[in-house]
Amino acid sequence: MKYSTLQIEIQVPQSEDGYVFDVGSLYDYLLTLTDKRKARGKRYELALILVLMAIAKLAGEDTPYGIADWVRARGRLLAQVFQRPRETFPGHNTYRRVLGQVVDMIEFEVLVGKFLSQGSGVGQTVLIALDGKTLRGTIARGQTRGVHLLAAYLPREGIVLFQVAVESKTNEIGAAPQVLKALDLRGKLVMGDALLTQRELSVEIVEAKGDYLWIVKDHQPHLLQDIQMVFQPESNLPGTSAPPKDFRTSRTVDKGHGRLEERTLTTSSLLRDYLDWPFVEQVFQLERRRVNLLSGMVEEEVVYGLTSLTAQEASPAELLRAVRDYWGIENGLHGRRDTTFHEDAPRMTTLPRLAEGMAILNNLVIGLLALAGHRNMAAARRRYSGHLPEALKLVLCRPG
Repeated sequence: MKYSTLQIEIQVPQSEDGYVFDVGSLYDYLLTLTDKRKARGKRYELALILVLMAIAKLAGEDTPYGIADWVRARGRLLAQVFQRPRETFPGHNTYRRVLGQVVDMIEFEVLVGKFLSQGSGVGQTVLIALDGKTLRGTIARGQTRGVHLLAAYLPREGIVLFQVAVESKTNEIGAAPQVLKALDLRGKLVMGDALLTQRELSVEIVEAKGDYLWIVKDHQPHLLQDIQMVFQPESNLPGTSAPPKDFRTSRTVDKGHGRLEERTLTTSSLLRDYLDWPFVEQVFQLERRRVNLLSGMVEEEVVYGLTSLTAQEASPAELLRAVRDYWGIENGLHGRRDTTFHEDAPRMTTLPRLAEGMAILNNLVIGLLALAGHRNMAAARRRYSGHLPEALKLVLCRPG
């Protein structure tokens, strides 16, 4: 096995295995971060502070206060693992200051994405989901806007590849090019919500050797109308017949959580040479019908979209699967950050950089847990809280 610059084997109490600071481990990656602090008075290296935060988050702590208390309670063991001369560790203000003032967010984000991307099998799935999330704890009283982050996420793998803060004077449309430029889009399918259905983004993706899959809604009224017309029933004059259609359809039915849900996606390539949209190959109609099995209430919805994938490259079943995977970002990423990692609970209206840094740490820990094969993140955090050697292994060894 190769070793990082530390090259130290660590014996963790109550474990039969020795742990090393692996080349490619989280700790090894964090050693490369730029530390803007002056040498005088610096008691803890930047990599140590951040890796301690990651370990405490793996074990269930979500605030600087909780992280500091958790680390101090395990000071003897952690001092041995990291070969500290004393059992003292940073207080909560150090964690807040380092993450909120010292760490460069873009550099940190790039590093986290590169670290998670080296995991076994990461990047094998095709779909990249683009979606944004507002950190509600950063919204000041009387205001409607706080820190808003746009993430590129692999839904089937649970990995955030890159994330940026959306500047206050723009929106996700303005931030999306920065995210796309940070990614290798070759052979990938990029999907976003209706807001990101933009001509310029479509061109950027295809010119980078990727493909797009967009939802079209009312903010693109002419585009929406053109697509809707393809799927409308034909009204023919007597003695005439409707022109031939090239419709292909896929249908799924799922039962669970007290409801029956039916989805039907129909594609057409008829607009390929007529629709005023760059690189479009197919348009589609997606019909969703949900039945509440207890009340009998029925909900129906129809949405439309378009893609640069040809009919030969993507069947209706494949497009339906991609759309379903995309919507999984709500539960797989945003929901976990809200409910399991309590991301929006702390009030950080005056500390936007700290809030952004904590969100990056949440993405990091979610990715670590996903690479370790966990699907129930809350249960995994409870386990690591009581099995510190296992948590240490995630940050001191290469992922996956």
